[in-house]
Amino acid sequence: MWVKLCCLLLYFLALFVLARVFEAVAWYESGFLATQLVDPVALSFRKLRTILECRGLGHSGLPEKKDVRELVEKSGDLMEGELYSALKEEEASESVSSTNFSGEMHFYELVEDTKDGIWLVQVIANGRSPLVGKVHWEKMVKKVSRFGIRTGTFNCSSDPRYCKRRGWLKSTLIMSVPQTSTSKGKVMLKEYSGHRIEVEHIFKWITAHAASRIKTIYSSEHLKEEWNKSDQYRVKIYLFANLDQPPAFFSALSVKFTGRVEFIFVNVENWDNKSYMAEIGIYKTPSYILRTPEGIYRYGNNTGEFISLRAMDSFLRSLQPEVNDLFVLSLVLVNLMAWMDLFITQGATIKRFVVLISTLGTYNSLLIISWLPVLGFLQLPYLDSFYEYSLKLFRYSNTTTLASWVRADWMFYSSHPALFLSTYLGHGLLIDYFEKKRRRNNNTDEVNANNLEWLSSLWDWYTSYLFHPIASFQHFPFDSDWDEDPDLFLERLAFPDLWLHPLIPTDYIKNLPMWRFQCLGAHSDEEMLESFADSESDSDSENKEVFSSDREVSEDDELGTCHRCSDGEQRCGAEARSCASHYCRHEPCERKARSYSSAGDLEPDWSAWPSDMLHCTECVVCLENFAKGCLLMGLPCGHVFHQNCIVKWLAGGRHCCPVCRWASYKKKQPYTHPQPLSSEPPS
Repeated sequence: MWVKLCCLLLYFLALFVLARVFEAVAWYESGFLATQLVDPVALSFRKLRTILECRGLGHSGLPEKKDVRELVEKSGDLMEGELYSALKEEEASESVSSTNFSGEMHFYELVEDTKDGIWLVQVIANGRSPLVGKVHWEKMVKKVSRFGIRTGTFNCSSDPRYCKRRGWLKSTLIMSVPQTSTSKGKVMLKEYSGHRIEVEHIFKWITAHAASRIKTIYSSEHLKEEWNKSDQYRVKIYLFANLDQPPAFFSALSVKFTGRVEFIFVNVENWDNKSYMAEIGIYKTPSYILRTPEGIYRYGNNTGEFISLRAMDSFLRSLQPEVNDLFVLSLVLVNLMAWMDLFITQGATIKRFVVLISTLGTYNSLLIISWLPVLGFLQLPYLDSFYEYSLKLFRYSNTTTLASWVRADWMFYSSHPALFLSTYLGHGLLIDYFEKKRRRNNNTDEVNANNLEWLSSLWDWYTSYLFHPIASFQHFPFDSDWDEDPDLFLERLAFPDLWLHPLIPTDYIKNLPMWRFQCLGAHSDEEMLESFADSESDSDSENKEVFSSDREVSEDDELGTCHRCSDGEQRCGAEARSCASHYCRHEPCERKARSYSSAGDLEPDWSAWPSDMLHCTECVVCLENFAKGCLLMGLPCGHVFHQNCIVKWLAGGRHCCPVCRWASYKKKQPYTHPQPLSSEPPS
């Protein structure tokens, strides 16, 4: 997870640097920056009208360019970045969707139960034509959607009883606005009563009702009283302007931030005495002033602080966020971090997507589970001070120049999603390249695995996980404070596992002790060479047979084989082993026993054996005596076998001793020899 987090931070740093590069290129080509002020006199009538439409100011009664330019100047300073965004938004021919209500419950759920938004609904009476035609309605939808106003159509033919109860007997327009200034308050429905159905007149009606919710100040005495008053609102934003009513974007934001930020419009059109404005630091109009318990902040002085709905919305969200805003931000960051797994994971393509889906599910589940106690924690009544200190920290950090850069970059990349996705993909491909190079330098085999190989290994893992019990994954040897492993006791009490075997890696086999069987006494060079050749053949056959499933010998075939002994009786299991040590009639055993019959008459060299191994002269797996020079291997329980025999036994999935059934990967108390054993082979 930390690797993905570091990759995500590097990506954000790359986005920040890339945005600065774009600014430098724009400055080099055009000679201006996004924060540079624009003189409205130098703009055309079309551009001035576009700016007024983006700010939400009516201009239908202003035919002259001079009047339009003065209205732009009265609403706020114009920056190059705002002009560029407004022109791009006008050129974009994106169709805005409008909701079609199916009935009373649908209308109530979306309109009357929405407490923090404005709705404009066209009601079409049963058997009548709509009040606004299709062409004008599409223009209206596009115009009001800039300010976050949602639109819809309610056809009374779908629910005539509800229209009759509401009194909608003729086609009309309905506007829904929150009635109170508290969050999640009541919603009031207003019906359009005008006779003109032009888009501009309907828009003036909408903005007038939205502006009625904003507190308006007309005198310096009222301003002084309001400025020094302390109430429930910790954050207030003032608009000092010479306008009849505030812009539509300002009114729309007042609805969106109901209960969090108080919006106040100060109309200075007929003020003769502006001395108090100078006392509080307001020297020019128009001005957007944010007042917080920490001080006064002048909106519009930093990067990206445009006079538009989108720019001021991101600014206020960073200062006074809701819990839902923080949740959405954490959700976006967690999913961006999880998608890094698609590039960090190496190997088959299917493996990448399987790991990605697993990571997405895990991270999102952990995020939701982590948010549940946080939400309950915030509901406690005695945590108000903690909440206030958290908001204070947000206000301090998000009024800095760095925070304004981050907000400007966020608006830039969110308005260009293709650029955001392409940079993310390029960053991921770079991570994939360096990760693949690193793993190839480390000789990792999974880089070259194809889809079929990985699916096969995945299926093996899945079936093993589904049908095998959980077992210890500790490598032998390891230190333990337990004299007796409790798992062994449970294994001995359990039923026979039949085909169920513990899912244990075979890496511990290479750590088991190995040595060669030697005898005391002199031998000829031919015998030594023959013994050495036999031991080499044992080692070669070991490498060929350890992981060959076709040549594995089952436990029943090796230990359950019955033999006919010299007394004529057929014996199996342990009786057969005691008989076969000297009198085995089995053909392979008989041939090899004759080959090494000379070694049985010599004294074994016990000094070459590890101190914790039991002394013996035969292998109970193949039922053969140890020949001079053969390779032996011991288990943690102390029993000794041919190295080739016991490796085949363990690699076949039987991770226990053939004699005592002690787990071959678990340590046991070492065996101590009180006295030397006799040289005679066991009978």
